[in-house]
Amino acid sequence: MQFHYVASDQNGKIKEGDTDGKTLEDVIAFIFQQGWKPISVKPIQEILKVSQISFFDHVTLQDKIFLFKYLALMLKVGTDLFKAIDVLLEDMDKPLMRSFLLEIRGNLERGNEFYLSFKNHPDLFSPIVVSLIKAAEGSGNLEQTLEEISFTYSQEAEVTNKIRAALIYPALLLTVASLIVLMLVTFVIPKISTIFEGSGAKIPTFSLIIITFGKFMNQNLAWVLPLLVGGIAGLIIFFTKVQAGRKLLSDIARRTPLVKDLIQKLALRRFATTFGSLLRAGIPFVQALETTSEAVGEEQFRTAILRIAQESIAKGVSVSDAFRKETVFPKVVINLISIGEKAGHVEEILKTLAQFYEDEIDNSLKTLVSVFEPIMLLVIGLVVAGIAFSVIVPIYQLVSQYS
Repeated sequence: MQFHYVASDQNGKIKEGDTDGKTLEDVIAFIFQQGWKPISVKPIQEILKVSQISFFDHVTLQDKIFLFKYLALMLKVGTDLFKAIDVLLEDMDKPLMRSFLLEIRGNLERGNEFYLSFKNHPDLFSPIVVSLIKAAEGSGNLEQTLEEISFTYSQEAEVTNKIRAALIYPALLLTVASLIVLMLVTFVIPKISTIFEGSGAKIPTFSLIIITFGKFMNQNLAWVLPLLVGGIAGLIIFFTKVQAGRKLLSDIARRTPLVKDLIQKLALRRFATTFGSLLRAGIPFVQALETTSEAVGEEQFRTAILRIAQESIAKGVSVSDAFRKETVFPKVVINLISIGEKAGHVEEILKTLAQFYEDEIDNSLKTLVSVFEPIMLLVIGLVVAGIAFSVIVPIYQLVSQYS
């Protein structure tokens, strides 16, 4: 078993590292043999387990971008992996990433391959990343591959940020409008309704419903508001963290015309980016397709890619003909892949295709926001108009009665 130790030497300088030992006592004995005083000794697996539970949510895409970009840079200037990881450990504060770096160093010290450390953490690194690193180790092209992985993560972060930025204004608009409507119904409507009490005027049914609901909210706000906030928080958690909720939200999105178009373009961009990266890393065509199928995120594309790999290309069918059999792929994808096959540069064509779909995603986002915002404003306007109507009509009837 491998242990991670922290100790201090005779001058009080901290010593930290990994060592193999059958028991904890063996490791402590090793530390004393060096003339050090043990501070902390823990099994590596225990460290990783605790870190994943407590700090997993804090490992961001930016952390991965930095990790791969830094390792690629260090290899580029001639530094070996051991030294690069030691420098990273000096400045790394996040426990999970620090534990992961310690695991990498321990594996390298034992003569294990670099990619195995990434393979042991599928919750942090996808099979695509593992396959790329494994292929790069075999071909001696690790520096370029790490740089490409970092660039791919950067593109993914850029697309994610664009989607979030596009949704900020509609989300803010919906939140503010909902709060205004809630305040009108809870505080304004009950006060206005006192005008009608005792007047004997007949209140329309719609107005009566709004007034009754407003009074209920006003009188029970102390427990209704926490229940409402808790319900909204529960729905957010259900749709973002729970598997069934994510599936339900995904199914709804796939049935919404403009959103469905955006999801398909995102899947095609992932296909072009991932497939191109795997081919450039030297992974065989069929294996690259099979690995890519797990990254696209859409079932229709996943099954189509697997059919292309296993039922067509593996049996000698040309790449262009194999893609033409699958109607799920747009003509632009089929035509570009066909051109790439004839020219012998499919991976370069895929890079062009990825850039094309990145521009298409930008256009789809702009279209989605330009359509969604006026619809939202219209709905909010109708709600506010309905509340105003529920107040104005009874007032008009009351004035007419006394005049």
